[in-house]
Amino acid sequence: MIFTILLCTCMALLPMHAQENADSIQRADTLQKADSVTRTACVPVMSTAEDSLVFQAGEELSFALQYTWGAMNTDVGHATIRLDTLTFNGEKAFLIDAFGKTTRFFDWVFKVREDFKSWFTRDGMRPLKFTRDTYEGGYVAKNTYLYDWNAQEPVIHADVYSSKRGQKSLDLPLTPCTFDLPSLFYFARNMNFDVVDPGKRYPMTFAIDDEVFNVYFILHGRETIKVKGIGEVRTIKFGAKLLEGEVFKGEEDMIIYISDDMNRLPVYFEAPLLVGRATGRLTEWEGLKHPFSSIVNRSRK
Repeated sequence: MIFTILLCTCMALLPMHAQENADSIQRADTLQKADSVTRTACVPVMSTAEDSLVFQAGEELSFALQYTWGAMNTDVGHATIRLDTLTFNGEKAFLIDAFGKTTRFFDWVFKVREDFKSWFTRDGMRPLKFTRDTYEGGYVAKNTYLYDWNAQEPVIHADVYSSKRGQKSLDLPLTPCTFDLPSLFYFARNMNFDVVDPGKRYPMTFAIDDEVFNVYFILHGRETIKVKGIGEVRTIKFGAKLLEGEVFKGEEDMIIYISDDMNRLPVYFEAPLLVGRATGRLTEWEGLKHPFSSIVNRSRK
């Protein structure tokens, strides 16, 4: 299904069951090592020192997911992403808690529950741990990752389970540019637009289940759009290349709009599916580090 997209709005480009269809997906190439703070070989970002990040602890974002097919055009689910701070094995860390579910009506049709958690350092945004607990219409997937940066060759120690493939433990390749989906989402929000060229492909690498994947995004430019429940918002528009599988077409890009202010909030996205289209929109927010200044004409409620 498509709740992975909603939970990590900008960066979650992997269909839920694509890992069960691995022949259609190319394993990520190893990226060159980057500086531990700026990671210039990854998505080009500003400083990832904690004081310079565009977000802060206490931020909470809520989204609605809509499905369109023929005459059908309705909300089918919701998701919330919360950010907090804690100490993880003696290191100051952020904790992302992302949870999504279908609406009560669609639970009868195809019940989905998604629970992602991700721990990463507050300075440098280095991933530390990731868990995934998925239920999707009877399909179950569970991940636990521990990032071992101290090994001679850094690896992700992964325990993964799916109701189709059973349990396995393995090590996944780890570079300074490898993330899980939630940490990649927050990392990419710190993108440095002074060095991002429109039309150029920029790679993004993430691990999920028992694979590491490589996708890319393209900057299209700036655009003011209307977002239901918010109003007119100045945005920065991206295209993200989707992985072809059981859900996505593959030949079309996912379109993502982020707020054109210092928060870099994902306010709207749309993705082509094999049947119909999915759209997602920001519905609520609190604890932002910066004013939501990209709203130019707020909707009347």
